[in-house]
Order: sequence, then structure tokens, then C-alpha cells
Amino acid sequence: MANEKRAPRRAIVAQEQCVACGCCVKVCPMHAIHIDHGIHAVVDFAKCVGCGKCAKECPASVITIQEVTI
Repeated sequence: MANEKRAPRRAIVAQEQCVACGCCVKVCPMHAIHIDHGIHAVVDFAKCVGCGKCAKECPASVITIQEVTI
């Protein structure tokens, strides 16, 4: 059990509710989030490590961290 690997996690943005405030962009240590055309946040899944900092910082609570199936 000590070698059990945890499933990868990624940030998911509910784009239709995102207010494009940029708080998530500022706290992402991997620079995996950007604001697309001033409308909503977009996550680069290749860079996101699922740390959860963006979800904690989001004032609109529209970012969740979910396990990704490979």
C-alpha cells in the first residue's frame, strides 16, 4: 500500500460562471491558468498539478479540483 499512486488531479473551471477576476492566475505556481479574452479562466491541463490554490482563492467558487482518469 505504500507504493499506491494517487490519481492525477486538475483544476476545472465552470466557465459560464467565471467572472474573469484573475485571482486564480495570480496564485497558480505552475502558471497553468490564463484569462481568455477577458471572459473566463482557462486551465492548461499539461501544466496544472491540481494543487488547489486556485480553487481556494476563487471568490466566485467556480474552480474545483477533480481526479483525472488516464
